[in-house]
Amino acid sequence: MKQIYIDAGEIVTTHGVRGEVKVMTWLDSPEMLCEFDRCRIDGEEYIIESCRVQKSCNLVKLQGIDTMEDAQAMRGKTLQLYREDMDDEVIFAADLIGVEVLSEGVVIGTITDVLSYPGNSVYVIGNATGKDAYMIPAVKEFILSTDIEKNEMHVKLIEGMRSDEN
Repeated sequence: MKQIYIDAGEIVTTHGVRGEVKVMTWLDSPEMLCEFDRCRIDGEEYIIESCRVQKSCNLVKLQGIDTMEDAQAMRGKTLQLYREDMDDEVIFAADLIGVEVLSEGVVIGTITDVLSYPGNSVYVIGNATGKDAYMIPAVKEFILSTDIEKNEMHVKLIEGMRSDEN
């Protein structure tokens, strides 16, 4: 199910004396955060006045956060982006949790977790019985289709994907 807000990163510290914050981004790359004009923190909307990449983080200036003290109060908070500001084709890990997974038309379970690895992500599929959990690499060879609106994903299973297989 598509989330209304996407957790994009954590404000880890301040930067300078004019209210900039340093954000440890959880997006695919820190450059992605620079594409947005607004964000949400603790249920309040903020305009992003400026955003630039510094190594693997972002330095962000939020409208209304103008002093080091204001920025210090933001430390440890989660910066969220509005899903409606994103391309409809983009699917985030948070969108996939709870999606029903089918193989050859048979429901095998729902996505319970998305594990990130350097090569690709892996979807963890569980079911109500607690048996037959699956780990499926998020690659075209195994993920045949994903329809977030219908809350379903069709996959191709091969030997070794079920957790109780040796």
